[in-house]
Amino acid sequence: MFRSNVLVCGGTGCTSSNSEAIIEKLHEEINAKGLEKEVNVVRTGCFGLCALGPIMIVYPEGAFYSMVKPEDIPEIVEEHLLKGRLVKRLLYKETVVDDSTTKSLNQTAFYEKQMRIALRNCGVINPEVIDEYIALDGYQAIGKILTEKISPEQVIQTMLDSGLRGRGGAGFPTGMKWKFAAANAADQKYVCCNADEGDPGAFMDRSILEGDPHSVIEAMTIAGYAIGATQGYIYIRAEYPIAVKRLQIAINQAREYGLLGKNIFDSGFDFDLELRLGAGAFVCGEETALMTSIEGKRGEPRCRPPFPAVKGLFQKPTVLNNVETYANIPQIFLHGAEWFRSIGTEKSAGTKVFALGGKINNTGLVEVPMGTTLRTVVEEIGGGIPGDHYFKAAQTGGPSGGCIPASLIDTPIDYDSLLAIGSMMGSGGLIVMDETTCMVDIAKFFLEFTVDESCGKCTPCRVGTKRLLEILDKITSGKGTLEDIDKLEELCYYIKENSLCGLGQTAPNPVLSTLKFFRDEYIAHVTEHRCPAGACKALTNYVVIADKCKGCTLCARNCPVGAISGTVKQPHVIDTNKCIKCGVCMDKCKFNAIEKR
Repeated sequence: MFRSNVLVCGGTGCTSSNSEAIIEKLHEEINAKGLEKEVNVVRTGCFGLCALGPIMIVYPEGAFYSMVKPEDIPEIVEEHLLKGRLVKRLLYKETVVDDSTTKSLNQTAFYEKQMRIALRNCGVINPEVIDEYIALDGYQAIGKILTEKISPEQVIQTMLDSGLRGRGGAGFPTGMKWKFAAANAADQKYVCCNADEGDPGAFMDRSILEGDPHSVIEAMTIAGYAIGATQGYIYIRAEYPIAVKRLQIAINQAREYGLLGKNIFDSGFDFDLELRLGAGAFVCGEETALMTSIEGKRGEPRCRPPFPAVKGLFQKPTVLNNVETYANIPQIFLHGAEWFRSIGTEKSAGTKVFALGGKINNTGLVEVPMGTTLRTVVEEIGGGIPGDHYFKAAQTGGPSGGCIPASLIDTPIDYDSLLAIGSMMGSGGLIVMDETTCMVDIAKFFLEFTVDESCGKCTPCRVGTKRLLEILDKITSGKGTLEDIDKLEELCYYIKENSLCGLGQTAPNPVLSTLKFFRDEYIAHVTEHRCPAGACKALTNYVVIADKCKGCTLCARNCPVGAISGTVKQPHVIDTNKCIKCGVCMDKCKFNAIEKR
């Protein structure tokens, strides 16, 4: 038994901020002080508050150290772990009560409105040690099902009663999907996990796999029992090396403990799992393209029907859910369908994990009950917009979603409410934007992504998205017309109605939602040749305000192309023909004498 446990985030975010060096330094300093039998260092998954990484929490005090550097470790070991004195300068300021005590993270603004179900073990356990997962009720759900001989039909009914809907985008009822697959007789069935998270700015599934891989393994085993499958595949992109490594460790441990393989819990039920690595194709997040890729073929979508529940992987009945969906399932069987149904809204039960990013103070992972308003997420949990800027819009659902304007900030976040305003839940990316963001440029950004990621199988997506992007390029470069805006809208609806798969069908959503709520910005681009947000370079000029300019020459001395002229103590002038619009002059000016117009 250790007197202190030091939990260090080992997720991708903190690892990229050098948390591995912190762990090494901790071991070095702890050994040097002779504390190796008293202090335990645990590499965990993501704590959620990624803006403060690298993160370290010391228990039993619950001291939350943020932005820790390797050079801070000797002081933490000497003062806190050896002498019992908190290193106040490194503590997350919201947790500090006085010089000797801190308050729980759950009492901070970032965490107090959250409810962690899918993320329940992330940042709590060492994901590479199966015993830690078991200590927190891990594998009890599948154990209960198999040892108490709960029938597959009862398992599926529990899923139906829970109201769990797919967290991968469309929100199809999970229990219904399982019911369809179970009803189709076959000599072999499959359970698949979509871990090919590809939305820009989304990292929910990756963090679950890095922090709690056994929850997904247990849930897939339950799904296999429910539909009569003996084999499962987790399709994960190769760009997630930490998640891949921890998943393989977890699978090996589960096999060693008899929780995967033959005759699980002496029940006669067999189920095993394998990993399949994706090469980063966004289209392979679509279920039929994913299965085609697992089969070793080019990842392209198939026509539906038949649906995967009838003919899926290797033309056999298949259930496919994403990582977050699976992460909820063990808890449903431990606490009951009614418990889960009591969380969220009538039609959107449970919680949803969001990757909160963009122009927001508290970037990171957030899990809130369905129906929580966008305002709560942005202003309270997210800590609002940095600096003196204000909230303009939020993009949900990534390239498949839409923009929610400030006027709708009190919209509840659930499947139906988001669809009603032209957005969608998607997998859970939530990008916050302020008034410096151009909504036409945002639409173009997502179109560039979908054009690159289109598999090219169907003409509406392959050609149509390219034409959309060309029109948006024309508008943002100041060469668009009002007729182009009408053409843009018409083409969006054509692509939505005629594309083969979800990538093409939803690709126009960012354009349509920005046209709906920010059409005035499109019009300003084409009629005034002006970008209201000052973000489109072709439509933006840097101008010196003569009344504010002190003639310090700092802007002229730093201009890389010599576009600024003027004498000392006299207002300067920018030659717009020479200016490359890099913004260095504005950054260097100490008197706010340069504006974008």
